[in-house]
Amino acid sequence: MLLQEVKTIFHKELDGIYPKEEVDAFFYRCIEHYLGLERFVLVVRPNTTVTKEDEQPLFEALAQLKQERPLQYILGTAHFMDMEFAVNEDVLIPRPETEELVQWIMDDVESQISDIRNQKSEIAQQTSEIRILDIGTGSGCIAIALAKYIPSAKVYALDISEKALKVARKNAEANSVDVTFLKQSILEPELALELGPELALALALGPELALELEFDIVVSNPPYVRELEKKEIKKNVAGHEPHLALFVPNEDPLLFYRAIAHFANKNLTKNGSLYLEINQYLGVETQALLKAHNFSEIELRKDIFGNDRMIKANPNS
Repeated sequence: MLLQEVKTIFHKELDGIYPKEEVDAFFYRCIEHYLGLERFVLVVRPNTTVTKEDEQPLFEALAQLKQERPLQYILGTAHFMDMEFAVNEDVLIPRPETEELVQWIMDDVESQISDIRNQKSEIAQQTSEIRILDIGTGSGCIAIALAKYIPSAKVYALDISEKALKVARKNAEANSVDVTFLKQSILEPELALELGPELALALALGPELALELEFDIVVSNPPYVRELEKKEIKKNVAGHEPHLALFVPNEDPLLFYRAIAHFANKNLTKNGSLYLEINQYLGVETQALLKAHNFSEIELRKDIFGNDRMIKANPNS
């Protein structure tokens, strides 16, 4: 069969479900993944043919796309910060908005490192290591990207899901970075309520790491979609991505941010910073929560789509 005919079948079957441009993207991503063909192959070789064996994975992917399963789960991979990450239904698919959050951190760290290099004192040189904690790591995309692009960083990442941590560890290994992964919930009721989130994390880290609970950066992309917003979520997201990592109750949509703010306020270094991805509809409320938890210099940024999406805050001294 001509490869062009396969493309025509993709459009015939999917154009009623997805925009045509997105169907094109699906097709080209599939032929790249399964056949190793570049997207311009039909321009330079319009008569390219594929064998029955080559067709099979393409049509299997097509069948799953018709069921609105995300392409990243079908292929088992997603791109993030110029890296490839394994993904499955145990983790959220990394998104471009989160890349912006990571880039913000990287830019700030680069500025800090530049300042340190300009200081000649021995003390300044000793403070060059940056300790980072990623709360709710999922696929590990934030933690791994920061470990990859900030060589001086010592990165910790926690998640409540052992299945998610399995994916994250695989991704760290595949991208050749060292991240310390921890199974722990920032909301762990029997620990967080009695001892406080910072002590709960101490138990997760273990005695040998419990003294290293000060971090220069705490970052999180926690669950923030309210149940009432489910109707705004695409079917291929709501029907396949883990609800544990997506949704929060309408009556307490900032429960994760409250726990994170409490932890970060106690465990950030003097000049440390908290970075959060947020619900676009709750920017004002999230800023107010951080202010109530003794944070200052609170900066809210919009994402590439013009939505309130990221916050940076510093604890008051």
